[in-house]
Amino acid sequence: MTPRGFPAFPPGRARRPRTWWGTAWNRAWEAEALDVRPLRAGRRLAVGGHVGAITVSPGRIAAAVHDGDTEQAYATRVRVAPLGGGDWDRLAGEVAARAGHQAALLAGQLPRDLADVAGVPLLPGLGEVAPECDCPQWEHPCRHAAALCHQVSWLLDADPALLLLIRGRDARTLVPDGVAVPGDGAPAAAAIGRAEGTGTAAAEAYARVVPPLPPAPQPVPDGPTLPLLPPGADVDVDALRAAVAVAAGRAAALLHGGRTDATK
Repeated sequence: MTPRGFPAFPPGRARRPRTWWGTAWNRAWEAEALDVRPLRAGRRLAVGGHVGAITVSPGRIAAAVHDGDTEQAYATRVRVAPLGGGDWDRLAGEVAARAGHQAALLAGQLPRDLADVAGVPLLPGLGEVAPECDCPQWEHPCRHAAALCHQVSWLLDADPALLLLIRGRDARTLVPDGVAVPGDGAPAAAAIGRAEGTGTAAAEAYARVVPPLPPAPQPVPDGPTLPLLPPGADVDVDALRAAVAVAAGRAAALLHGGRTDATK
């Protein structure tokens, strides 16, 4: 499975995750922290642009993080326990049963109800996040690992399906065989149509013979008396009277318990 790389975030203002997935990711890894002080320091490093390019591979996130001196950057990694094969099979079954989930994954989204479906938690639990850093600090996590995790929440804001790769696989493993994913040369709309088992090729649809239209409805005998309709610009009074007669006659017949041509 090919790792994915992301360029370093530039320095900016204080920033917090904007989406449910980004916020949930922060709650998950912060639950492992023994002290809130490195979390706050890590947030400052993240906002200050002290985290280098991020590499995400199955079960592993890595970047070089520094305290202000780029020549003294630390190799920082966060390992996340991958899901087991049975978990992925259950997730794939849920996605295969819902075309809407397939469409979301094809668009790079991650439906919120997949956070914990079929007993499979996508977000890591206690003991499933292991920060590593070659800095001399002893905190768990250190501020460098915290900075990296903070920026991962920003990545999840833009690409929540990245969480699948963090947990061991990518979106391809959850999309049924034969359904294209973006970048494979087939548009997502066509892929969704195949996933649902519906749709007709355009050439076949245009080659079909169009059946004749049904006969126009006729007024019901003994219908109600219609009001006089004054002529007006761009109004075909005779056609309008005929349409009103049909509708009024059917309504009168239904009110009297009868059946009209439209109800047969």
